[in-house]
Amino acid sequence: MQLENTIQEFKAYLERIIMYSQAMSILSFDSETIAPEGGLENRAKRAGFFELEIFNMAVSSTMKGFLEALEPHQNELDVHTKAMYRLAKKDYDEATKLPPELVKAYAELTEESASVWRKARTENNYKAFSPYLKRIIDMKKQVLTLRASEIPEGGQPYDIFLDDFEEGMTIKKYDDFFEKLKATVIPLIKKVAASKKKIDTSFANTKVDIATQRKISELLANHVGYDLNRGYIGEAMHPFCNGSHKTDIRITTHYYENDFMSSLYSVMHEIGHAIYEQNVGDDIADTTLGDGASSGIHESQSRLYENVIGRNLAFWEYIIDELKSLLPKEFASVTPQMFYEAANESKPSLIRVEADELTYSLHVIIRYEIEKMIFSGEVDVDDLPAIWNQKYQEYLGITPPDDADGVMQDVHWSEGLFGYFPTYALGSAYAAQMLHYMNKEFNIDELILKGEFSKITAWLTDKIHKHGSIYTPNQLIEQAFGEQLNGEYYAKYLEDKFSKLYQL
Repeated sequence: MQLENTIQEFKAYLERIIMYSQAMSILSFDSETIAPEGGLENRAKRAGFFELEIFNMAVSSTMKGFLEALEPHQNELDVHTKAMYRLAKKDYDEATKLPPELVKAYAELTEESASVWRKARTENNYKAFSPYLKRIIDMKKQVLTLRASEIPEGGQPYDIFLDDFEEGMTIKKYDDFFEKLKATVIPLIKKVAASKKKIDTSFANTKVDIATQRKISELLANHVGYDLNRGYIGEAMHPFCNGSHKTDIRITTHYYENDFMSSLYSVMHEIGHAIYEQNVGDDIADTTLGDGASSGIHESQSRLYENVIGRNLAFWEYIIDELKSLLPKEFASVTPQMFYEAANESKPSLIRVEADELTYSLHVIIRYEIEKMIFSGEVDVDDLPAIWNQKYQEYLGITPPDDADGVMQDVHWSEGLFGYFPTYALGSAYAAQMLHYMNKEFNIDELILKGEFSKITAWLTDKIHKHGSIYTPNQLIEQAFGEQLNGEYYAKYLEDKFSKLYQL
């Protein structure tokens, strides 16, 4: 009876933390989209307050008491309670190493920094942003020093941040993953470049007004399965998904009048994230297990909906008539095959979120390698633009014309999200692995052609979505498919797709 009471009190305490976190999520969405510039100072102060409240609850004597009381009884706990204990213990062990004043200062700084980044990128002014980035990196290095006991044997401090976003991942594992991926991608890129197959993308730059693009976004949501009764499509400089609960999952996109396919695919990407969150099991939605298993698993869903579904010929064949009813008359003669080819044209490009599937991983590798250099002390903030440009020339053969489309193109560093970027490539690999097993049970192309996206989502919900963060990424994948991450599926997916597309 005593154990049962402790469990109930523990869950009630966690629910209070969840409420604060959900409030922070909504405030963050507001800050990224419609919040007035003049309110920045107050928003930073408010972010610091809420972050400190969450932190204090996570490291309190009350939390310590719950963890100590439950620790001897782990074998008696049900699956959900055991998972809640695991996550709370992990948070407690990490957070108790950090002083409250650092947590508060960091929250205030990143709230302010993200706003400064938006303005600096618009003005192509790295010098305005770099002091904030330097302060963030300095704070992150302080965090690594305080959490040094978490460095795996034979590892490096940056391993801690990698594990934060994908439990169990290290520099050693990522290096191995990326080296094997490069062994497939780099030769394939060269073959594509040498191919006689030329793809016409000129029609994609036809002007499509923003109002029409907003209608296209809603069209995609309604067909693919993003429930707008529990969601919202906003606009931001950098597309993202943000939600407080499965009943309130919001996404954003960025519209360009002369590139409507940019917003189409950013919406499809964020829809993947949103569908994951909207289909978390009702039994865990109001608990600390109501989020995705990891950043990599989350990215698997966004990359699956964006690429496996959205860049599929069957998708264009299904959506073409309804899409053309919204597009200008200039698109009247464009065929599904032409849309498909334009959506999958492979060539070196500057912007990660606009990159094709084949070259995309190189964008991720560049960021990963720079982050390793930052936290090994090899580079300074002032060096980053030049190093960025050098790596783009090395990997993709192009040099950014300015910092706005170079080192400042992503919002992540302004929010302190170091260790996140590698999960994008990991997500693509997970997605290819899921596609392999999905096609063993049904033909995904046939379902897409018929518009039966609900069957695809139902399969993913059963294997991935409904479990939230009950399991670690490795546990989740192994439970679903009988094996852990296997990057060979991704390599084969890219080889098959682009060899066929470019007639190699």
